[in-house]
Amino acid sequence: MQTATSKLTKKYQATIPEPVRTALQLQAGDAVAFDIQGNSIQLRKAQPIDLAYAQSLEGTLTEWATAEDEKSYRDL
Repeated sequence: MQTATSKLTKKYQATIPEPVRTALQLQAGDAVAFDIQGNSIQLRKAQPIDLAYAQSLEGTLTEWATAEDEKSYRDL
């Protein structure tokens, strides 16, 4: 088993290490999915069904819909 690590920035962003990008055949602009099960997370390349599901939920998530909300919560 190979292990790759990445450090979080203060905005909680991380670079996906090259061995992971290669294994998942990721290209710039690709979407990734995080499958969460208990205290285990699996990262995978997002499929069209993942993106369709996320888009179908967007209209129901209105509690963070204004520019003021974005400004207030941008550093989370």
